Amino acid sequence: MKCFAIAKKDIVMYYLKGPVVIFGILLPLFLFLAFWIGRNLSLNFLITGLISMTVFFASTSVSPVIAPWEGQMRTLERLLACPISTTTIVFGDVLASITFGIGISLVPLLLALCFGLMFNLIIILGIILAAFCFSCLGLLFSSYPTNLPSTVMMISSMIRFPLIFISGIFIPIQKLPAWGKTISMLSPLTYFTDIARISFGMSPFLPIYIDFIALAGFSVVFLVLSIKLHERALLSRL
Repeated sequence: MKCFAIAKKDIVMYYLKGPVVIFGILLPLFLFLAFWIGRNLSLNFLITGLISMTVFFASTSVSPVIAPWEGQMRTLERLLACPISTTTIVFGDVLASITFGIGISLVPLLLALCFGLMFNLIIILGIILAAFCFSCLGLLFSSYPTNLPSTVMMISSMIRFPLIFISGIFIPIQKLPAWGKTISMLSPLTYFTDIARISFGMSPFLPIYIDFIALAGFSVVFLVLSIKLHERALLSRL
C-alpha cells in the first residue's frame, strides 16, 4: 500500500501535467515524422518504431528527475521521516512511471488500429515489461546524487538518444554490420522493438522468448542497481 501511495503522489505531482503528457507523445511523433518523410517505408515498420519510442520516452520522461525535485523542494525530508524503506520509495516511483508509460503507449496502438493494422496481443505483455524495464532505467539515472534536475536530464539524454539509434528503430538490426548488431544487443530497447515487430507480423531479429528474457534480465539489473545507488544517494540530497 505504501508503494501505491508514493505512486499516486508522483502521478499527481509530476505526471499529470500538460507539458509532460505532450512531451511523451509529441517527441516520439516528431522523430517518427522526421524519419518517415521522403522515405518509402512500410507502415508496419513505422508504427512499431513509433510504439517503441513512445514507451521508451514516456517511461523515462519524469522518473529521472523525481528524486532531484524531491530534494530541491524539501519534500524528501518528509518522505524519509515516514517508516518506509528506500526499496518502497523506488518501487513507488517505478509504479508511477509504468502507469504513465503504458497509458501513453496506447496512443500509437490506437493509431495502428485506425490505419487498419493487425497485431498480436503479445505486444501488450511486451509493453508492460518494457515500461517496467525503462522505468527502472529512469530511476537508475536519478540515482546520481544531485538536486539539480538539469544535471540528471543531461545524463539521461546522453544515454537515451544513442540507445534509440542503435536499437533497430530507424534501421532494421538485420541490415546492420556485425559490429552494429553487437552494439545493439547492449540496448534493452532493441529487444522491445523486436517484440513489437514480431507482433505486427514482421521478420524477427531474435526468437521472441529471447527478447522477453533479455528485457526481464535488464529489468532486474536496473532495479537492483537503482535500489542500491538510491540508498547511498538519498541522504546526500538532504
